[in-house]
Amino acid sequence: MKKLESTLVNMVVVLVGVALVMGGILAFVNHITEGPISQQAEKALSDGIKAVMMSDNLKVSANDTICETFDNKECVFIVHKVADASGKELGAAIESTTLGFGGDLKVLVGFNPEGEILGYTLLEHAETPGLGAKADTWFQKDGKASIIGKNPSNPLTVSKDGGDVDAITASTITSRAFLKAINQAYDVYMKKNSDAQTGASRKVALK
Repeated sequence: MKKLESTLVNMVVVLVGVALVMGGILAFVNHITEGPISQQAEKALSDGIKAVMMSDNLKVSANDTICETFDNKECVFIVHKVADASGKELGAAIESTTLGFGGDLKVLVGFNPEGEILGYTLLEHAETPGLGAKADTWFQKDGKASIIGKNPSNPLTVSKDGGDVDAITASTITSRAFLKAINQAYDVYMKKNSDAQTGASRKVALK
């Protein structure tokens, strides 16, 4: 019986030792890769902002995190205010997230000062490959249902809902979610501009 107890103790000690060593290794690897991953994410966002604003000659003058309520649900938006080298306002690139068919659908969309859509890119999605994932190109300037140049002062909707935007084939849910993300980003952008002009206070937290 003592031999059995000794064996169990040894096994526990070995398992604990292995867990500690593996934990240490994982922590070390995480520490080493954390910096490069963060830099890569920042570069991807920077490149995305330039792409949706259709300009390489720009700088981000502010990054505002804004909470707004849509359909009784609090949504978080990140507004990247953009200006050119001389300080002239070019508009803003806005991160907007809605629930798609497979999960969160996160869009980065660029607006000029008048609220017209300059460009967009998908930052994150879990849509079906070959179907909902087509949102990355379907609504682009050379896509099947371009929204580039449109002003969502009248919310963009798919043709099945009485709008003038053709939904992705067999992916109406994704199309609705995408357009919802665009419409909500537009509303946040216009409200922010309105408050900036009137000096009204809003719930805005600088990131």
